[in-house]
Amino acid sequence: MAAMRRDECEGLSRSYVRPCLLLLLAEGPSHGYELLEQVRRLGVRNADAGGLYRCLRSMEQSGLVSSWWEPSQAGPARRSYLLTEAGREALESSSTSLSEVHRLLGALLVRYDTLSPLVSDPLPAPR
Repeated sequence: MAAMRRDECEGLSRSYVRPCLLLLLAEGPSHGYELLEQVRRLGVRNADAGGLYRCLRSMEQSGLVSSWWEPSQAGPARRSYLLTEAGREALESSSTSLSEVHRLLGALLVRYDTLSPLVSDPLPAPR
């Protein structure tokens, strides 16, 4: 699997945007603006076009996606992106990591739920 730089998704939720893009591209090729809209629908509210394109460019340089220019009937040509085999491997790795995070957060929330009645009680005054 290709290594990725830490700052490649600057301005976006780095831990969530990359797996979102990998998943969306596993569903089929797409162009940048469509990916931006889909990432926002997946919950990344602060996604911006510049950050998304930097992330896609970095993913392409790492061999996770490939791209090409596609003519558009409604305006200028647009760049479309396709997941590579290395990208599929990265998606699998991300999915495994996110599943573990999901499990750990679930365990934390279960423990919190057993504590929450105590959390809302005021602390006793110091003596």
